[in-house]
Amino acid sequence: MQIDPQSGWCVGAQHCPSPNFNARPAGEVSLLVIHNISLPPGQFATGQVQALFRNQLDPQAHPYFAGIAHLQVSAHFLIERDGTLIQFVSCNQRAWHAGVSCFAGREQCNDFSLGIELEGTDELPYSDAQYASLLALTRELLRVYPQITPARICGHSDIAPGRKTDPGPAFDWARYLGSLGAEVQA
Repeated sequence: MQIDPQSGWCVGAQHCPSPNFNARPAGEVSLLVIHNISLPPGQFATGQVQALFRNQLDPQAHPYFAGIAHLQVSAHFLIERDGTLIQFVSCNQRAWHAGVSCFAGREQCNDFSLGIELEGTDELPYSDAQYASLLALTRELLRVYPQITPARICGHSDIAPGRKTDPGPAFDWARYLGSLGAEVQA
């Protein structure tokens, strides 16, 4: 897997372009945000995350969808349970993943962050294949975007506390950061 710095697209990922992005105000990429998502909640490999990120979610397909089908959201990447990596937005563009957010006193994290969604829930353990894909992607992102350091990798819950809980207690930060060779902060 390799990120093309000029285009911001990952060679080795499936490309599923989302219309839900815009230009970064300063072109800066200095934060990595880990999320989780499943649609319907707790169901995997449905293709509905891709539909949501492409504004194609059918509000009639499931009762839960009626409340979210109108949202215009995206992330840069999704890692499915089997480790498949899908990219929706160029890393050079501003994906709409963080919402109202703040990191180290700086608001509007979408302006300077990359968002990775893990197919999952707060409570269910993530798969070994997901961790392997996440680690490979993270290493490549750290190489291409050196302003992202292990200290600048966080969960959605860290930048939107009280509003978001993902990636949740099931995400093994020690395993992930330890595999990157980073110190785990309590």
